[in-house]
Amino acid sequence: MKREKVFEAQNVEIKFNLRGKTLTAVRGASIDLYQGETLAIVGESGCGKSVFAKSFLGVLDKNGWVSGGHMLLDGVDIAQYKTEKEWLKIRGKKIAMVFQDPMTSLNPVKTIGEQIREVIAWHFGTDKEASKQQAIELLYQVGIDNAEARYKQYPHEFSGGMRQRVVIATAIACRPKILICDEPTTALDVTVQAQILQLIKKLQQDLNMSVIYITHDLGVVASVADRVAVMYAGQIVEYGLVNEIFKDARHPYTEALLLSLPQLAVKGSDLQSIKGSPPNLYKEIKGDAFAPRNPDAMKIDYEIEPPFFKVTDTHYAKTWLLHEQARGYVKELSKKQEERVKATPEVDSGSSEKGVLVSLRNVTVDFKLGRKKFSAVKDVTFDIYRGETFSLVGESGSGKTTIGKAIMKICHTSGGDIFYKGKNINKKLSGAELTRFRRQVQMIFQDPMASLNERAKVDYIISEGLYNFRLFTDEQERKRKVAEAMRSVGLSNEHATRFPHEFSGGQRQRIGIARSVVVEPEFIIADEPVSALDVSIRAQVINLLNQLKKDKGLTYLFIAHDLSVVRFISDRIAVMYKGRIVELAGSEELFAHPLHPYTIALLQAAPIPDPDIEREKRVIAYDPSVHDYVTDKPFWAEVAPGHFVWANSHEMAMYEERLAKLK
Repeated sequence: MKREKVFEAQNVEIKFNLRGKTLTAVRGASIDLYQGETLAIVGESGCGKSVFAKSFLGVLDKNGWVSGGHMLLDGVDIAQYKTEKEWLKIRGKKIAMVFQDPMTSLNPVKTIGEQIREVIAWHFGTDKEASKQQAIELLYQVGIDNAEARYKQYPHEFSGGMRQRVVIATAIACRPKILICDEPTTALDVTVQAQILQLIKKLQQDLNMSVIYITHDLGVVASVADRVAVMYAGQIVEYGLVNEIFKDARHPYTEALLLSLPQLAVKGSDLQSIKGSPPNLYKEIKGDAFAPRNPDAMKIDYEIEPPFFKVTDTHYAKTWLLHEQARGYVKELSKKQEERVKATPEVDSGSSEKGVLVSLRNVTVDFKLGRKKFSAVKDVTFDIYRGETFSLVGESGSGKTTIGKAIMKICHTSGGDIFYKGKNINKKLSGAELTRFRRQVQMIFQDPMASLNERAKVDYIISEGLYNFRLFTDEQERKRKVAEAMRSVGLSNEHATRFPHEFSGGQRQRIGIARSVVVEPEFIIADEPVSALDVSIRAQVINLLNQLKKDKGLTYLFIAHDLSVVRFISDRIAVMYKGRIVELAGSEELFAHPLHPYTIALLQAAPIPDPDIEREKRVIAYDPSVHDYVTDKPFWAEVAPGHFVWANSHEMAMYEERLAKLK
């Protein structure tokens, strides 16, 4: 059955005037969108995904403009629209957009109900009472309970997931034909992410919308997309059905993106990563834009831009590898690829024989919110062994970062003890003891831009620890130590004189890591160090952390919510829920035999970059009411060697029986 085409972008070119120079952000990109389908546009940050999609709504930055091509909607070329009045006919009613950060999309001084009501009243001229009722119905439609009361609340009174639901309600208020979702789940926890993706799917069916997803998360793409367009340096380089892209990718960039996923790697080996950086879009690009980063590029890739070659009726790729004269070279490459992905034996470095480095015993952290007391961490106990990577996973607000800060002595504990190298660091330390501890325990933060001094050059940023702890005798030794730290994280000496804003996200994270390792610590707390990074850059940073662990004998506490990364990098994993560790086991043991219902829900919610698995998956939300702790109280116990769980005696017997059957 032939589907109706609802939107078409043909050879769209978008330019920006920045600091007197012209940057070509989108270079002849084309897509088709059909009725009721979901099209995902994927690629690294800076490839032009968001700019391309924003042009469909006429919401480009004031310095940007569509300099070429056509955008056809209902037979009208909207690329020719110049005035705000023309664009207002499109926005909301025909095309709507859900942005990445719900907090910046909502007005903080207006109630959320009023913000949705205004959209309905403005577009349809509906009176106040009728538009209010429609807004309340929309809140129920997007899964917000008690919508009448929630209508009167402000954005800051909602969680991240709830705010995103409000933004979706606002976007669908006018029943648009096309909904553009720009990284709608990037900032959300894995369980909330799964709920939002299910919600958008349901609304798409109910309202018969076509959806464009913009994302760099290939797990999300596998879950939602019918077709996929892969974007690089302002161009679509490959497009096809979701199964064709995931199972039979043909462009070297698409293949490289898929190979850099932790789910497809062998633990103990390096993740495949894309070397180098995307091209400078201020300059004219000759040949295939990906050629300088492609280790298998041919001579023609540097000279002539490839056309699209047909793989199937629905699958096209812009690469010379599909030219008939390249068949012999493609065979050689497939042999090389087989050699590259040969498995490296898994190494289990998390052994108790290495001795305990960090130990937490019944640690509790309380905060006061007004007159109320709130327990961020409740009665937590675990050990971290020398040379291992111990990971904490859980949703936002579960207490992961608070534990890291408690170990760092950034926040005070309300009870329990923390030992480092056998010494209780929870009590007051002398100035000399605290200085020694601070040098041996370092932290890598989630947002590299926020944690670096934007007014200081890299040389000074990395040197701060050396100055603070007086770890050099003269200027020559300081420079040598800085150069060594930079070299260990893959930065060159010339980077030392630059400022943080002159680097990409991945490079900034490398600077943060160099700043931590320059003082030669023994223990590093890595708080979501890769969550803000693209797939390929994330692979580089994970490889770097693993390499530094081997070279310098480091021990990590790795805090994250991305389960694919955690599985790849960790020796042991602890799962946190509302301040309490509910399960702790070896990495592979936890994924193979999860016991606690929350762990099971968390693992099921995690998107997997396989369309076949994602299509069959049913996400189950964790319900704390499944536990009956009224008389049979829960406790922390070892249900199997190295496998701990928070449960009562009835649940413990059930878990032991389940493990016995599985093993």
